Amino acid sequence: MSDDIPSYEAVVIGGGISGMYLTYRLRELGMHFHVFEAGSDIGGTWYWCRYPGARFDSESWSYGYFFDKELLQEWDWKEHFSPQPDTLEYLNYVASKYDLRRDMTFNARATAAVFDDEANRWTVTFEDGRQVRGTLLITGLGVLSAPTLPNIPGRDDFEGQAFHTARWPHEPVSFEGKRVGVIGTGATAIQAIPEIAKTAGHLSVFQRHPNWAAPLHNSKITPEEQKDIKTRYDEIYARCWETVGCFIHTPDPRSALDATPEEREAFWEKLYSEPGFGIWIGNYRDVLTDERANALATEFMSRKIKERVDDPVIAEKLIPKNHGFGLRRLPLESGYFEAYNRPNVRLVDVLENPIERITPKGVQTTVEEHELDILVYATGFDGVTGGYDRIDIQGPGGRRLKDDWKDDLPKTFLGVLNDGFPNLLMVLGPHTSRGNIPRHIEKIVDFNVALIRHMREQGYSRVEARSEEAAKWLAQVVEVNENRLAGKIPSWQTGVNANVPGRQNIRVLGYYGGATRYREIAEQVADGGYKELMFR
Repeated sequence: MSDDIPSYEAVVIGGGISGMYLTYRLRELGMHFHVFEAGSDIGGTWYWCRYPGARFDSESWSYGYFFDKELLQEWDWKEHFSPQPDTLEYLNYVASKYDLRRDMTFNARATAAVFDDEANRWTVTFEDGRQVRGTLLITGLGVLSAPTLPNIPGRDDFEGQAFHTARWPHEPVSFEGKRVGVIGTGATAIQAIPEIAKTAGHLSVFQRHPNWAAPLHNSKITPEEQKDIKTRYDEIYARCWETVGCFIHTPDPRSALDATPEEREAFWEKLYSEPGFGIWIGNYRDVLTDERANALATEFMSRKIKERVDDPVIAEKLIPKNHGFGLRRLPLESGYFEAYNRPNVRLVDVLENPIERITPKGVQTTVEEHELDILVYATGFDGVTGGYDRIDIQGPGGRRLKDDWKDDLPKTFLGVLNDGFPNLLMVLGPHTSRGNIPRHIEKIVDFNVALIRHMREQGYSRVEARSEEAAKWLAQVVEVNENRLAGKIPSWQTGVNANVPGRQNIRVLGYYGGATRYREIAEQVADGGYKELMFR
């Protein structure tokens, strides 16, 4: 191995929200580290996902970084739910304000990371053949960073423009007068379809299974609201950390089963008319845990779809039959259901008329060929573990992380360290808490940085989880998932993706005991001197 390979105390993979915050915090330690990002600039999700309609589903002012009060006062969020261009502008502002890019290398896609057990360090290899070494390998890959394409014959045959929503072109895409096809009706499609429909000559939506969605009710932030928000950041931050998922919403303590039909109807109408996730995570406490309560909420949401879609046949096709309301992460929409009332939009049910292949001219179903100028794959992601699987991560003795996770549940400690892989620190790895992503990133990064500080103070150069502690954490993860109806539903959050071999079985990939409890456990570990870990 050549001696001219650059070496660092830590190599960070990913220049998104995690990698940017890691850069800020690792600098405070005076650490010799470097960040490597596959894209041509910072931003992560908000760099890659440029499709029309892309935006937050959590309130903008609860989403941004909270580490610097000056930053909070300087930045003006333009909308209550920020669109992708504004969000990327914000992240660029942060990167420039703190000069984060000087510790980053772009256009560097990691393909392999191998741990040398004797030398106690990682060697990371990139797509162009470059290599770097690091005592620590810190991954900020994100939970939705591995887009998947459908297993449909002829994908490379299409002669028009074709792209995945998560690999959208940087130059503008015009739909004006074009014949457009969208494959998929998940979260990205639900945001993109209303926007595409506004100008497309004709839009064909190819749907396998519909998804629940609720109105976003977005609006511009007025000057008065802006002023008020900036006086309440301490309150907003505290609110995030007292809720289950770090959103500003929290379940209503009442039971849907105890309410009268009139009370339920009035409550649900109120939530449906309000901005954000209230209808999902601000609902009655048992809507996501009790099948009877969930059935009542499902019936209400079904009626709302029927009210908004003119054609009753189309409305029925847009109502999910394979899962109850809210049992997958709920997309928030702006005119999604009304898009199907437009004369230029057609819903193609591929359960009735399956897609046979992609042709040079469009999409061939069992019934007809749909000729297209633009084809959009809104076919989702290999969630949580997919970003790791695309890097050949090998621990001591050539043990592959991908193989460890292939047929069994990941065995991590707090979702930060994986059993058997020393010096690999993960941000948003499997079995960390889930919800408002930047808030979770914040605490997980802080935990990792405090752990690194402890290692430096004690003169340690190696850390790994004790196997028995990883097993205990896995048991907790499984236990708190038991009462969740969502834990039984195939989705990216349960590791299911029909387009990825071996991704057909449901797995628990998050810790659902609540963000507050996760934070308390992490703080107890730190305060107790990290006795759950092994050092040397």
